[in-house]
Amino acid sequence: MAVSGPVVLVGCGRLGSAILDGWLLTETVAPADLIIFSPSEKPAAEAARAKGARINPELEALRNARAVVLAVKPAMWRAVMTPLLPFLGEQAVILSVMAGVTAPTLAEGIGGWPIVRVMPTTGVSRGCGVASVWSADPEARALGHALFEPMAETVDLPDEALMDAATAVAGSGAAYFYAFTEALARAGEAAGLDAATADVLARATLRSAADSMGEDALDELIGRIASPGGSTRAGLDALARDGRLSLMLEETVAAAVRRNREMGA
Repeated sequence: MAVSGPVVLVGCGRLGSAILDGWLLTETVAPADLIIFSPSEKPAAEAARAKGARINPELEALRNARAVVLAVKPAMWRAVMTPLLPFLGEQAVILSVMAGVTAPTLAEGIGGWPIVRVMPTTGVSRGCGVASVWSADPEARALGHALFEPMAETVDLPDEALMDAATAVAGSGAAYFYAFTEALARAGEAAGLDAATADVLARATLRSAADSMGEDALDELIGRIASPGGSTRAGLDALARDGRLSLMLEETVAAAVRRNREMGA
């Protein structure tokens, strides 16, 4: 079911374009209700325009906006939002997908409009993303879910302070899996496979594992493959030796959390 009322997308970079593609794919927002602000021509915005969206219209078009989705770089949001604010009505909700910029910081810059923070992955473009949602305002939180649940598996965060951790796990997590897949392919090459074969095997294994995951417990999934005394268990034992896998991932997530906070400062 489409979200009713104009939805304004401010910024159409990689994440903004992914959100826009997902809305159109899932029919979450009717094209005629889409208003897009982008300083340069973007394929996703042009595709939306062809279906009826408005691109960079006069600011009077914002008067009835239901949601204003901020998808710009964290350092740019104040400059981008300042000229838009005088044209927003009381019904508007500010939805931020920016990493690191807290609700109090946003409120200081925009005033009294309800704020909801959502951190989606770019998989929303295909209707299969992940999104973390937080807001202190129940109606704003509900709108955040309405805009992202059709194209993402959503989690509701009880505390805004958890948003940086959720971003580090989900927002950045796909890159970690890709890096692991690349390392797995290179390890296969070191064991004697040619590079092309190692790449195919590593990529296909990641896709197969994701497709087979379902809702089962992760330790149960591991147990189905790793027989006691078998080769998979030997490999897992090597990964876990001296706690190095857990430590590596704890350090990885902590580094991403720190950077999120630095970008929002």
